[in-house]
Amino acid sequence: MRTITHEQLDDIAMGAAVLGTGGGGDPHIGKLLAQQALKKHGPVTMIDVTELDDEAMAAASAMMGAPTVMVEKIPRGEEVIEAFQRLQEFMGRKLDATFSAEAGGLNSTIPFVVAATLGLPLVDVDMMGRAFPELQMGTPTMYGISATPMAIADEKGNSSILNTINNTWTETFARTVTIDMGCSAMIACYPMTGKQLKETAVAGTITLNETIGRTIRESHQQHLDPIESVRGAVDGFIIWHGKVADIARRTETGFARGTATIAGVGEYAGRELLVDFQNEFLIARDSDGQVLVSTPDLITMLDAETGEPITTEALRYGFRVAVLALKCDPRWRSQAGLDLVGPAYFGYEAEYVPVENRFGNGAPNQEGSND
Repeated sequence: MRTITHEQLDDIAMGAAVLGTGGGGDPHIGKLLAQQALKKHGPVTMIDVTELDDEAMAAASAMMGAPTVMVEKIPRGEEVIEAFQRLQEFMGRKLDATFSAEAGGLNSTIPFVVAATLGLPLVDVDMMGRAFPELQMGTPTMYGISATPMAIADEKGNSSILNTINNTWTETFARTVTIDMGCSAMIACYPMTGKQLKETAVAGTITLNETIGRTIRESHQQHLDPIESVRGAVDGFIIWHGKVADIARRTETGFARGTATIAGVGEYAGRELLVDFQNEFLIARDSDGQVLVSTPDLITMLDAETGEPITTEALRYGFRVAVLALKCDPRWRSQAGLDLVGPAYFGYEAEYVPVENRFGNGAPNQEGSND
């Protein structure tokens, strides 16, 4: 158990943009909302999942929608409180804690708004170990945990409760409602007991976000190579250096979809890297069509000078970037995990190969590895 103040949210939000793999919502907006709540209501108590009573009941707090829309349709912060309270009313009880639906982007910090405003502890977990674009893409789904009852609310005061037969249907209905709400809304979902959360969640991810963010900040202060500092902090692999040569981006079916083309520089000169995204970066292929990294492993883009992460909605022509790949939570590599978030689910005819098999020591293809 420890106390989180508004100052620590700078590091948490920075690290969340790394684990967000380009998605999860603008971490800066999420940080500002959370800092405002903490300044108004006081610091938040963050607890390890082992400190949560088995019989306690907790639920995730999050934003749902297209990150590109939120750049212009900025939430007030009241929407997520409305969703959480509607969920409590429907369940007929006060929830004992909240937690992050995903470790990335805005959705790592939105639960701080709920925790501070309602005086609840925040559990140091998430359901992905990164960010994924769809609601059913959480580790609890692999354990048969329902995402519903789920509450959804918008900035106009509209709210709704969903009950579905499975988490894929939750995604389908919630996405439709979110589109009608303007392609972004706030949600409270995956109500779980402490026992279920201990069994199914990815532990320690908010602390990991803080560690990553602090690493980036201290690399600037100590004049260290920020790219190498981040790589070391997450045990990752540098797979590309280049300049954004093209960015095709559209908002479609409630998601930010597109492809970023990264023209190689230095040892990568003369080649291009194509990175597809659906809110989050999903697959990276070189100009020969070779897959370098794919979901469920993490792909994130860092500013080549500062080491700070760049989201899909912020990526622009001319940006100089380093592309970093990270290992996913081991559960995503099971057949059940790959069925939920593997390349085939997103329509890619590519076999999943763990990133360390491509770039780690002794891998048959180590081109571009800094290991």
